[in-house]
Amino acid sequence: MQKEAVLLSISAREPVPARFNLARYCLAENARVRPDAVALTVVGDAGAQRWTHAALDLKVRRLAAGLASLGLKPGARVMIRMGNEANAALLYFAAIAAGFVPLLASSQLTFEEADFLLKDCGAAVLALGVAFEEEAHGGGLFVLRGADIERLADHAPLDEYADTAADDPAYLVYTSGTTSRPKGVLHAHRAAWGRRPMRAHWTGLGPGDVMLHAGAINWTYTLGVGIVDPLSAGGSAVLYNGHPDPAVWPRLIAERRATVFAAVPGVYRQILKYAAPEEADLSSLRHGLSAGAALAPSLLAEWRARTGKEIYEAFGMSECSTFISSGPTTPVHPGSPGRPQPGRVVAALPPEGGETPLAPGETGVLAVRRDEPGLMLGYWSRPEEEREAFRGDWFVSGDLVAFDAEGYMHHHGRADEVMNAGGYRVSPAEVEKCLLTFDQVAEAAAAERPGRDADATIIKAYVVMRDGAAHDEAALLAHCQAHLAAYKRPRAVVFLDALPRNANGKLDRRALP
Repeated sequence: MQKEAVLLSISAREPVPARFNLARYCLAENARVRPDAVALTVVGDAGAQRWTHAALDLKVRRLAAGLASLGLKPGARVMIRMGNEANAALLYFAAIAAGFVPLLASSQLTFEEADFLLKDCGAAVLALGVAFEEEAHGGGLFVLRGADIERLADHAPLDEYADTAADDPAYLVYTSGTTSRPKGVLHAHRAAWGRRPMRAHWTGLGPGDVMLHAGAINWTYTLGVGIVDPLSAGGSAVLYNGHPDPAVWPRLIAERRATVFAAVPGVYRQILKYAAPEEADLSSLRHGLSAGAALAPSLLAEWRARTGKEIYEAFGMSECSTFISSGPTTPVHPGSPGRPQPGRVVAALPPEGGETPLAPGETGVLAVRRDEPGLMLGYWSRPEEEREAFRGDWFVSGDLVAFDAEGYMHHHGRADEVMNAGGYRVSPAEVEKCLLTFDQVAEAAAAERPGRDADATIIKAYVVMRDGAAHDEAALLAHCQAHLAAYKRPRAVVFLDALPRNANGKLDRRALP
């Protein structure tokens, strides 16, 4: 008897409005219905900045008018190079409100990495945060620093948000692929609408909720779950930009009366190790959220035992946000991130090709149907990679998965070689390219390997040095520090006489020690 194929679609999805602006969706209705409720709080070592829904809406429309006064064309890219600063969130929404396309770049990027993104996306505007105001950038674009941004925010506000279609470009994010250069993922305004299934089936967010997110605002996990989701649901978002310290999270949960806390597994691990969460006032917290890396069952069990709180895990990607999860409607199965949320159409497809979903228990490539509202418009100026990402009616990720009889997903690694260390996707090719610019390196490879914690991984470099060159790990790591963002850097170097290769002479990454 032939096995029934796995094709997971649990309920009809809400139709996307034809005319839809992401910023208006998050801000305008809240300003009307709950104007005096707190919308956004940015907490730092020196105190906190807060905006009500009415004040946030007004500030964003003023800044949007200021951006429009620069004479930019519709769809112009606005690159935002900042940390977790209030201006990062304000500029993100303001650019979208004015019909432009923002790119929130990681504050961890080196100058040369940021310069690549700037040129690759063809930005017309570069907004610099406090840590980057001294940077000198070439001509041909508007460079905005703190004082410039304040002047733009003095404009009379836009009367209306840009009248955009749901399928119009809204924002860019950059992610690592299998090549040596990051690629831009272009999302439409409808991406925010496509996040609606998460409310009931993962985050549990609603009006009045306070979301505290431990991530950096440029990351899609933080931008979506930490900012867009609470605001669009009528809640409040809290970001932190002070000194990093695991003990800050239980303290902020208590101080801000956070109802939902979101972080990567590593942050939960640090809290348990250094912050004594059982001694903190977590009475406001309903549950935690975890994404970006696999949540180890042992970590989940310890968190439950010491805090009495649940963690709902989820799986997503830059191209399609978060579409598989446990949550208020989906019981947690430790070791699995959960099931496809209602309204999603998800399958495991044969790795070798074809569009017929595999049966329960069979391992294939994770795929999402092309008509998913949260799916990207495409890769920025990467038509070949975009074609490779689609298989007929399906967007195909590089993740090998199997669905069990109850629909829970089990992850079995990557079909490609993309690494995931600390919750960040990193291309081995990008790390290897950096290593090979060190004069005395003859050959180089990078791979994800176990770290000191049993359930955490790091990036390791494997190098073959030129004849007579010293095996200087410190020099190699310093070289990587100068040219790679912190999350891309190897944490250790292994010196080899030769890299392992297969019969065709290609690197055998799995054979690296």
